[in-house]
Amino acid sequence: MADAPPSHDLPHPSILAGRQIVVVGDITLDEYLYGKATRLSREAPIPVLEFLRRETILGGAANPARNVVALGSQASLIAIVGDDEEGKHLRTLLRTAGIDDSGVITVADRVTTRKTRILADAAPRLPQQVARLDRLDRRPLTPAEEDRVIAALDQQLPAADAVICSDYQQGLLTPRVVAAIRDHCRQHGVIFAVDAQGNSHYYRHADLFRCNDAEAAAALGMPLLEDTTMADGIARLYHELAARLVIVTRGPAGLALIGDDEPYQQLPAYRVSEVFDTTGAGDTFIAIATLALAAGCRGRTAAALANIAAALVVRRLGNAVVTPDELAAAITSIETT
Repeated sequence: MADAPPSHDLPHPSILAGRQIVVVGDITLDEYLYGKATRLSREAPIPVLEFLRRETILGGAANPARNVVALGSQASLIAIVGDDEEGKHLRTLLRTAGIDDSGVITVADRVTTRKTRILADAAPRLPQQVARLDRLDRRPLTPAEEDRVIAALDQQLPAADAVICSDYQQGLLTPRVVAAIRDHCRQHGVIFAVDAQGNSHYYRHADLFRCNDAEAAAALGMPLLEDTTMADGIARLYHELAARLVIVTRGPAGLALIGDDEPYQQLPAYRVSEVFDTTGAGDTFIAIATLALAAGCRGRTAAALANIAAALVVRRLGNAVVTPDELAAAITSIETT
């Protein structure tokens, strides 16, 4: 099994602290309902779960913000929630996590996105997801709502080191909003980082553009199953988007990157045998990569740090964050292996 680069290539995670990051994107309330499987239903070939407990955590664009805070930097969030209990609960969770919610905008006729996962809990074994039910509104923002988002950008971007666009395809990151982000970043010398699940053509001239291999293949209209096609595809994406750095994450195959100061290269995955739940790995990756770029790291170094951090959070259930001590210990373990 191949690991990440030796730790002498990597700085200590303390360099990721002390930055100011603005995250703009689609926020989600992630709900987990745990039950004990007692029997099969007489109505359908499914288990009957007896309710045990409910947990709620921050999801969507709030997850990279959580990772930023966990590493000692400051995060503010610009997002849309509905005028409902889920929206109020999200605000409470954001404040508890130390995330600035002054840019979170309440819109009366939208619902707050909630993703409900139903899990069968059979301790000491790990819980198994049985089903997921999403409540969301994918309508693009109205011009009036775009005005409110852009006003929040006007207020927060001048003091930022970087902006992360966390696009979960739920309507907030419209072409007009993305153009405003790009223009503000140019004006104030702020890093423009993107984590996109689609609409890649919106994000031209990003300092960092990250997506996974399936999303890159969809954007290019070509399969990226082999190393040669990956090399050709990521080079094409880099040129079409006029990005300074493009990183395509590939799950157990690691990642590929190319940039203005980085020739095409691949990094292997870190500890691929220890994956439990990949939820939120991309959020962790974009947060750490952006912080590293804000700290002055080269693209390869930023990708390597993010690669290790993402591998740490996939060992846990649901969205998770990595701490400086965990990241430092993982880097040290690579050196001593």
